[in-house]
Amino acid sequence: MVLYTSPFPNGFLSALHSFSWGLIFPCYWLGDRLVASFVPTTYEKRQRADDPCYFHALCVFITTPIYLALLVVSLPFALIGFLLWSPLQSARRPYVYSRLQDKGQISGSTLLTEWKAASNGKSFCFGSANVCLLPDSLARFNNVFNTQARAKEVGRRIRNGASRPQIKIYIDSPTNTSISAASFSSLVSPQSGDSNNRAVSAGIKRTTSMEYKGDNSGSNSEDSKDAKARGETNEGEDSNTCIVKIGGDDNGHISDPEADGTGGQMNSKGPADRSPESEAESLKGQTPNHKQKEGDSGSLDSYTASRESLVKARAGDGPVDQSTVNSKLLYKASLMKKTSVRKKKNMDEAFDHEISAFFPANLDFLCVQEVFDKRAAEKLKEQLHHYFEYVLYDVGVYSCHGCCTFKFVNSGLLFASRYPVMDAAYHCYPNGKGTDSLASKGALFLKVQVGSTPQDQRIVGYISCTHLQALAGDTTVRCEQLDLLQDWLSDFRKSTSSSSTANPEELVAFDVLCGDLNFDNCSSDDKLEQQHSLFTRYKDPCRLGPGEDKSWAIGTLLDPERLYDEEICTPDNLQKTMESEDGRRRYLVFPTSKTHGSSQKGRKAALKGNGRRIDYMLFTEEGLYLEWKVEVEEFSFITQLAGLTDHLPVAMRLMVSTGEEDP
Repeated sequence: MVLYTSPFPNGFLSALHSFSWGLIFPCYWLGDRLVASFVPTTYEKRQRADDPCYFHALCVFITTPIYLALLVVSLPFALIGFLLWSPLQSARRPYVYSRLQDKGQISGSTLLTEWKAASNGKSFCFGSANVCLLPDSLARFNNVFNTQARAKEVGRRIRNGASRPQIKIYIDSPTNTSISAASFSSLVSPQSGDSNNRAVSAGIKRTTSMEYKGDNSGSNSEDSKDAKARGETNEGEDSNTCIVKIGGDDNGHISDPEADGTGGQMNSKGPADRSPESEAESLKGQTPNHKQKEGDSGSLDSYTASRESLVKARAGDGPVDQSTVNSKLLYKASLMKKTSVRKKKNMDEAFDHEISAFFPANLDFLCVQEVFDKRAAEKLKEQLHHYFEYVLYDVGVYSCHGCCTFKFVNSGLLFASRYPVMDAAYHCYPNGKGTDSLASKGALFLKVQVGSTPQDQRIVGYISCTHLQALAGDTTVRCEQLDLLQDWLSDFRKSTSSSSTANPEELVAFDVLCGDLNFDNCSSDDKLEQQHSLFTRYKDPCRLGPGEDKSWAIGTLLDPERLYDEEICTPDNLQKTMESEDGRRRYLVFPTSKTHGSSQKGRKAALKGNGRRIDYMLFTEEGLYLEWKVEVEEFSFITQLAGLTDHLPVAMRLMVSTGEEDP
């Protein structure tokens, strides 16, 4: 299948489309600004409450007549542009495929060779996020604003979080096996001296965090140093992964290696190449919902990030120039505790789960919803290309082409990958109702190549991203969309498969489905969706069964009226709040019920669960290569986009085990 790198098949149609949209855009922009001036966010309301001179009211009084006059003048041009634009949509392709390799990142072709080097399998990380990038006037109904600036900041946070080293910190403790998300301030700080840097380096051993077993044999820094001197490495070792091991005898204190005679230094390095001066300049003029405060570590390349929540990016062998430390990228590491004997970090689950202030390191695939604004999609794509080589955006149809009703905006779906995309297909749901019918909501299906066998058989994976009907009470509509989704999934697998049972040219490693499904697994109003046959084929790592989630699973929908409260306006604060039951009850939207009162507080007290979890990450073992096994290694609820969207992103890491023994 040919991937479409432009929305139209030839340059003439593209130029005609640009001309028609140029006639429409002034009217569109003026209307958007006019409506936005009358829909304030809670942040703006708080700001205006401190304005004794009613300056904003005066500005609205002056600008409204100007906007109206210009809007009237632009209407005839917009009408002409619309008459040209609408018929062109019949020739428009359903997505735009972009490939742009950042020289600072590993290319997709290089990643394909990693499978051959792995002796017994490989892990892949998937992320999903609803980012609410609508036209500014519509985004304000979700209590977010300044869509263009948010798009750039969302992309910057995602790629900085994903490109950080994979750091895990374990503390040997004979009594505590829990995972702590507390910040580890004693490791290093921007103002720390060389002695602190040497202390951290002496306890670091490079390995893949998922392969790390936690035995005591590697806890001694001398052993790590000796192994390094002998040139020993772990099989499948990831150079972007660091493990910090801390013995429990001294209550987690890291001794000075100079006193112990171990020595060693750390070199700070990160993916961002901007200086503190340029960073400070870029922060000027940003919208208040993503201004950096002291202690806000949401933007990883912010040199103002608090030392309580960050650790140095990368360990190296060379000496550190302390004058450059403050300008380098800092990272937060999750603080994980374990027993001195080999045990799972989560005794209640077969895989790790956490509420993380950052997107997972080495994120391989990202599915995004609600990227409805085309200019915002361009800005988001540009930022993501600093980490992801392959991006599909502007997914959907416009006008009456391909769907039953007129579509004013696209599907809002966007997909980014580090691995090459082989095939892609999009389908629009024909049964949207209400305001959802104005958007071409649908499903995006992708086939990616993730490696090859020594016999040159392609190893592929399937990823699907969707966004279902949003309006409450539309249970029947969502169930019909889930039926369509299953049919489209099967059709896509059949149409893109080039293998047969007798002569397999391709081996399927995984099949993942993610997106905003707009129903939760605990609400009594969503019983039909909870019992849908989709969940018999695809597994939900957060789910025990219909109507019951696992105890650690939390909601992904934030109360939009509280987005700018101090407790959740930064990634660190939101992480701490979500770890508290009281915090979840206060700041998450909880399931609705027909049997309880209409008050939000009453519903929360009466119903089980930890909030409405409407953002899903599912996987299946059906249709995969029979000799391989797929298991969940990690599941994360992510707070890095605090203040930028009303959803919590989710991420899942799958381990594809080939079953082969190490040589």
